[in-house]
Amino acid sequence: MNIGRGTLGVIAGVLMVVLAVIGHMLSPPAFDPPPLPASPQFRDIPAQPAAEVRPIAGAGFRGGPFRTEKLLVPARNETLRATIRSPLSPGRHPAFVFVQGSGSGDGGEFTQQAEWLARAGIVTLAYDKRTVGYSFRSRDFGLLADDALRMLRVLRQRPDVDPARAGLWGVSEGGWVVPIAAARDPRAAFVVLVSSPNVSPLRQVAWALNEQLLRLHAPTGVRDLLTRVMGGVGFDFLRYDGAPALEGITQPVLALYGTDDPSIPFVESTQALTRALRQGGDADYTIRFLAGADHAMRVNGGTFAAGYLPTLANWIRDLPRTARPSVPIAGATPVQRFEAADVPAAPWWGDSTILWLTLCLAAVGYVAAPVTEMVVRLRGRDLRFQANVQRWPAIRRRLRLMAWIGLGELAAVMAFITLIVLFSVNQAGAWPAVQAGWLVVRLLAVAMLAQTVATFAAVAAGQRDGWEPTPWQKSVLAGVLGGTALLLLTAAYYGLFAFPW
Repeated sequence: MNIGRGTLGVIAGVLMVVLAVIGHMLSPPAFDPPPLPASPQFRDIPAQPAAEVRPIAGAGFRGGPFRTEKLLVPARNETLRATIRSPLSPGRHPAFVFVQGSGSGDGGEFTQQAEWLARAGIVTLAYDKRTVGYSFRSRDFGLLADDALRMLRVLRQRPDVDPARAGLWGVSEGGWVVPIAAARDPRAAFVVLVSSPNVSPLRQVAWALNEQLLRLHAPTGVRDLLTRVMGGVGFDFLRYDGAPALEGITQPVLALYGTDDPSIPFVESTQALTRALRQGGDADYTIRFLAGADHAMRVNGGTFAAGYLPTLANWIRDLPRTARPSVPIAGATPVQRFEAADVPAAPWWGDSTILWLTLCLAAVGYVAAPVTEMVVRLRGRDLRFQANVQRWPAIRRRLRLMAWIGLGELAAVMAFITLIVLFSVNQAGAWPAVQAGWLVVRLLAVAMLAQTVATFAAVAAGQRDGWEPTPWQKSVLAGVLGGTALLLLTAAYYGLFAFPW
């Protein structure tokens, strides 16, 4: 007796509702950052003083010559390559070390601005980020700060550098590194923070992701999926609190933010910075918001924002006079729409370790099916297999299709997450791609559920007709159906069956 398609559809619909309820009950609280109330402090900030962006004689991307030197600097457990660019003019000059943002990379990313600054009379050192002790999963900001201080010592020893005017410059992730270095070495003359988050890495990433998803008009379920993944990630550095290091800064600070930066909550970052500096007793800070500048201080990823390099060079060259300006916060009006909220921590069953264990068990179930069948065939034909030859091939085809759909769902989810991450990193993307990717992910989840129901129905119908599966057939059924059940529960946890659909 076969079960009709209408009945199977009803069963699949009921199970979808059950999985949606289970997912709602098992999942952590929703991540829904509230709007950030407009602060009077940032509602009407004064314009940046014209003297801060005045032209510098000889500076520019087509200015005069400068000196470039390559060297190797010993660091902990490895040797780092560094590049120094310096003016040709005689005497001692102000200097600073470039400290990179997140990810692997070399100091070549600073070439353009380093050459401009060399023509403006400032010595800079850019170095390759370490590869030992720094990875996607693990990073030690204290170790990175140690690297920066080693480079600063190299600068201080140069005859063309004034040690009393040698400082540190950090961008993005460097905003967590440079304060540690500055607090460790009071001899550092100044601190420059460019697009510095000043909130925890997890808050910064969640804010940037939410901002990008809003720009891409992504469904709410996409945000829920990604934040549940983030909540289960066990990377300790994501919950790093940078406030103690900021409170330890005693040097003059220049902080630069772009009003078109989609990567950091620049209003809350500024509030966290000023609060920490006041707590530590440092009143020598200058904060400037540059209109149209993005995370890298460029306009739409192209040229540098007009005021960025002049502001940086004039502030450094005119120290200590510029250490405490008459207007501490100035520039374009920053508008941050939403708060940088914490991602809810996942329950133990949503931890990344449990997730990988679940996926491994599902993979074992899928692999066990063809392996079992192959072993049986190698050992000889099962006598009872002949009696079941009419029923088993159809069920086996369903099992294979189920396994392929399950693997396809895993691949689709991983590809979709990668797509969103790339869109966020590159500050680009098209909303149709997000909508289409989310539709594919959810349709595959429904197809996996429907195929599971159809396979169970086929097995039940066969048993009612007298089919008795052999032990190896039972192993195949248990492996594929069990693996798919684990994937369905995982999909429910991550909201793939949630409503509204």
